[in-house]
Amino acid sequence: MDGMTPTTMQQAALAARYGAAVPTAGPWNATIAGMLDHRSVRGYRQAALPSGTLETLMAAAQSAATSSNLQTWSVVSVEDPAARAVMADVAGGQKHILECPLFLVFLADIGRNDRMGIEEGTPLAGMPYLETFLVAAIDAALAAQNAVVAAESLGLSTVYIGALRNDPQKVAETLGLPPGTAGVFGLCVGYPKPGAEGEVKPRLPQSIILHRGRYDASAETTVRAAYDTEMSSFSQRNEMAADTWTARVIARIGTIKALRGRDRLAAALNALGFQLK
Repeated sequence: MDGMTPTTMQQAALAARYGAAVPTAGPWNATIAGMLDHRSVRGYRQAALPSGTLETLMAAAQSAATSSNLQTWSVVSVEDPAARAVMADVAGGQKHILECPLFLVFLADIGRNDRMGIEEGTPLAGMPYLETFLVAAIDAALAAQNAVVAAESLGLSTVYIGALRNDPQKVAETLGLPPGTAGVFGLCVGYPKPGAEGEVKPRLPQSIILHRGRYDASAETTVRAAYDTEMSSFSQRNEMAADTWTARVIARIGTIKALRGRDRLAAALNALGFQLK
């Protein structure tokens, strides 16, 4: 590819993802290269996707691991413009929800198995517990990430919309969700507008993410300071406020107001039929 050797491409991909804190290079292939090239895209052309794209992405999603094969997740493909407008409003006015050709809402769905238990005359006593909801949310996330990897391998771009959790009850009402079902996040899929692709965002160095044998936070402060410098430069290059990572984390979860309604999530889930214990 453009005369670059695989080793050179690998180093470039790792440098883009980690900045100065490039980890040791190891085995490499096109799948890993594609995953390291991931970036969230928030601007989409209204170009139609090839026929069967949704079904292909769902096949990839359903090929993800699922706890005990319970398959406690579902998806709604939101096609109605009015419903999309509600989703965008819940998410704080994120216009890419309106413009992307495919918008998916991934659901934690314990309702299907609950209905099965009732139909089979064996109500499932384990349903109203945090573990069951957690399994469903994890299943949905694993499935969605499979779909993202598949989409990006096809030349499409994506962005997750966690802000649907600002108002799970409004999402449920709009999408006609049954009890025991809640939208845990949305996903935009499509072709990016020119210039909307952005730059690969640096991640925390592996030195404070990867622990060998025992958790070790002794170098966290020093490494975080270096990462703050990296992220400040990234923000300036991408015409964003020159915030550090530390400042962004504090702004995002430092106050109850910053949660934008998600401090009431447990109550909302209970109202949607999860009855968490």
